[in-house]
Amino acid sequence: MAEIKRFQSSARMSQIVRHGDTVYLAGQVGDGTSVAEQTASCLDKVDALLEQAGSSRKHILQAIIWLTDMSDFAEMNQVWDAWVPEGHPPARACGEARLAADSLKVEVIVTAAVAE
Repeated sequence: MAEIKRFQSSARMSQIVRHGDTVYLAGQVGDGTSVAEQTASCLDKVDALLEQAGSSRKHILQAIIWLTDMSDFAEMNQVWDAWVPEGHPPARACGEARLAADSLKVEVIVTAAVAE
């Protein structure tokens, strides 16, 4: 069985779990007041975590995006579309959900392959 490595862990959760050649990130939220600001901020966090885990946005297999209001879908997609590398779009789902704090508008959850 492949080794499981955990990074940035607390008693509750890990920001990164790497199992074999697969990287799982905890849901990332961003700073700012607008959906665009929060999306850009959380995608910056995704980039940093993927790098720490030996991966990159070109290796994302799946992304799950939660918005507190689906009317923000187009605003989030403007930031997302500029961030995803051309030719490397992951499988993706987006839905509406209540997030952990009222100020949060977007959360991104990523699964990626290790870059080889």
